[in-house]
Amino acid sequence: MDKIGFFRDLAVIFLSAKIFGLAANKLKAPQVVGEIVAGLLIGPSMLGFVKQSDFLSMMAEIGVILLMFSAGIETNMRDLLKTGPKALLIACIGVLVPLCGGTALYGAFYGFGSIGSEQFLRAVFIGTIMTATSVGITVQALKELGRLKGHIGTLITSAAIIDDVIGIIVLTFVIGFKNPDSHPIDVIIHTLLFIGFSLVIGFVCYYIFKLIDKRYPHQRRVPILGLALCMFLAYAAEEFFGIADITGAYVAGLILCSLHDSNYIARKIDINSYMMFGPVFFASIGIKTQFDGFTPELLLFSVCFVLVALISKVIGCGLTARLMKYSTRDSLKVGVGMMTRGEVALIVSQKGLSVGMMDAKYFTSVILLIIVSSIATPIILKLLYRGEPADAAEEAVQANA
Repeated sequence: MDKIGFFRDLAVIFLSAKIFGLAANKLKAPQVVGEIVAGLLIGPSMLGFVKQSDFLSMMAEIGVILLMFSAGIETNMRDLLKTGPKALLIACIGVLVPLCGGTALYGAFYGFGSIGSEQFLRAVFIGTIMTATSVGITVQALKELGRLKGHIGTLITSAAIIDDVIGIIVLTFVIGFKNPDSHPIDVIIHTLLFIGFSLVIGFVCYYIFKLIDKRYPHQRRVPILGLALCMFLAYAAEEFFGIADITGAYVAGLILCSLHDSNYIARKIDINSYMMFGPVFFASIGIKTQFDGFTPELLLFSVCFVLVALISKVIGCGLTARLMKYSTRDSLKVGVGMMTRGEVALIVSQKGLSVGMMDAKYFTSVILLIIVSSIATPIILKLLYRGEPADAAEEAVQANA
């Protein structure tokens, strides 16, 4: 790239991402879908207006760090702790079943290799992509149906949040095993050390930020310091513990999520993410997607990938809810509500590509999953709630629980 060529690339990315993002929104799909499509259109696979570069890669990396920081800071820790063992159990089984399903799917197509081999880790990584539920898409669907505050809506939302946390932990372990010199015990020790480090840093930083927030409420120095904490923990996670940098960014968000001004911090961070780094990240997914290696076998794999990802969530989460004495209909609501995939699946995929655990051609499968799940989930939930008054539905669920 020439010295000023990145200005042109950014202009093309911002304009196309916004246009296609608005178009996706009009079609009742998440804006990120439009931004990914924009990247596909302007990237080397189609029009070739923008090519991947080190500059765009670094911009995209900052984008994913900010997204995970925002996800952490927007977590309602109180609601997360209130839901108790039900949401936790649904989330755990909802991660385990897709993880096993995705691993088995990749193995059926391309083989497993020996346990611990690179081929086996690639299979596990495909399962890891399937684990995380898109909290944002699920919340929006429930909100539009007027069911977000009901018992089932709260259960789904809480389980989806826990689901993301577990998904990041799984990613951390899988990335840790990628190092050929690592051993299971080393990965576990490094992860535990990072958790201990995060607890100490979190405790200290929370009270420091609480004092600063009290003395300087709604002042820009607070989100600036929060951003510095995010970048430091992202660096420390990967440099000192061999943990994914996005895990550090997510932890930084969790540390600050209970502050009085947490919403103010989130809004200020979102300005940077929404205006610049977010569109570059999502567009870069499309830019990196390759069609030259798209074969009938990959098409079949993509279709199976989508089916396994959707069905495994419904089975894992829905069956767990049924075992906890929820009605069949309410169990299906839980399963369907948990099957959406979005930003976290892209973040995990991006991380896998950067460390060599996934080929760029599989982005097509992930994008297809996001589009199908984003469209199917609101439609199916609407059908499941049809003819069911909100008050009656909530009372019936409370009786079953």
